[in-house]
Amino acid sequence: MTGRRERKKAATREALATAARRLFLERGFDQVTVAEIAAEADTALSTLFVHFPGGKEALVLGDGREREQALTTAVRHRPEGVSILQALHDFLATRGPFDPEPSPQARRVADLVIATPALRTYARALWTGCETALAEVIAEETGRPVDFSLRQLARYVLEIPDLAGTDAAPPAALTAAFTRLQRAWPDL
Repeated sequence: MTGRRERKKAATREALATAARRLFLERGFDQVTVAEIAAEADTALSTLFVHFPGGKEALVLGDGREREQALTTAVRHRPEGVSILQALHDFLATRGPFDPEPSPQARRVADLVIATPALRTYARALWTGCETALAEVIAEETGRPVDFSLRQLARYVLEIPDLAGTDAAPPAALTAAFTRLQRAWPDL
């Protein structure tokens, strides 16, 4: 069971993230200051930075820990008979612009990220920041060393959200990217 202090921290984080999303969607990312977000959430500006040291971008996209954990879980806990590349495709197919049935709020947030250069840059950095963890989990699952080939594969996979996510048909671009990767790494 979570203690009172942890529940209060979680509630503050949620209040800040909710206020930020609402303000960003109403006025645009660049037209909202962190001070306005803190005021809207009824917290001090210093509290905002304690919870979101990455600043405004982190209020929308987090700090990358959830992303890294979700990626490695998708590989480690893939169903029997599902290849690593298929598991990664299936995982990405549920995220952001690839989600086939997003909530209206999720669609608006994905559109905001794609339309805002600072958010797109931050999102790309979060994805590519998972390169080492992804290469390592692929190595663990295949019994191979983390070599150039696995680092290359991890990098290619992690560039897909930025490249395919801005395509006119993101799900089709996602599938096309993984089809190409499967040709280069048929054993994965």
